[in-house]
Amino acid sequence: MACPTGAAPMKIVVAIKQVPARDSQLRIAASGQWIEEADLAYEINEPDAYALEAALRLKEKHGGEVVALCAGPERAGQSIREALAKGADRAIHIEEDSTALDPLACARLLAAAVKSESPDLVLTGLQSEDLGLGQTSVILAELLGLPHSTIIVEVEALPGVIRVKRELEEGWFQHIEMPLPALLAVQSGIGKLRYATLMGIKKAKTKEIRRVTAAEIATSAAPAVEISRVYAPHKTKQTEILTGSAQEAAAKLVERLKFGARVL
Repeated sequence: MACPTGAAPMKIVVAIKQVPARDSQLRIAASGQWIEEADLAYEINEPDAYALEAALRLKEKHGGEVVALCAGPERAGQSIREALAKGADRAIHIEEDSTALDPLACARLLAAAVKSESPDLVLTGLQSEDLGLGQTSVILAELLGLPHSTIIVEVEALPGVIRVKRELEEGWFQHIEMPLPALLAVQSGIGKLRYATLMGIKKAKTKEIRRVTAAEIATSAAPAVEISRVYAPHKTKQTEILTGSAQEAAAKLVERLKFGARVL
């Protein structure tokens, strides 16, 4: 049945990533090139969880199908099942042992899987909470040849197009209409995240998870960028006495906060 807006049902692919839980105690691995992963708890990357929420709301309003897509090791299956329990219809798991893929290598894997689906809309989170580079979605859109937009805080489906609201600097927003298919990078807070219900958890056990490897989808996961060293930030303390009159000291303090600490 057509919805009041006339927008057709869409196939939506949502890229999710599994990252260390926010309250995890991080330790640097013996190699010095990444963190020690053996004793960590994991969860869905928060911006990706909001992308999933946006996809599920579009499906509830207009119909269609939501496909969760994840590249990661075997343990990422936990986050994939969570996405299915929340309402995704099926999932694709690209089994890749490397947990520190650079944006280009990750985008190549995701693009190879997305091409076989021919979706109307691809959603990703704005950035990952572990690396925080914010580049994968843009590179993915370029590899797929799709129009794309980032920092999305509202999505509305219309006949043949998608209307989005982007968050800009200093409280400004931008409204754009884009042709479909398209790719959007969703900002955290686009809507209240839902919890997986008991019924959803039960249904997730019967939903399809297609597992593929990089070799099977005829692409390479070879990184273009390698992490040479990971280390904790070096903390220092420094005291500076601002001399002069109260007015002069205040002016110096504002200057230090603006250009030194960069908090103003």
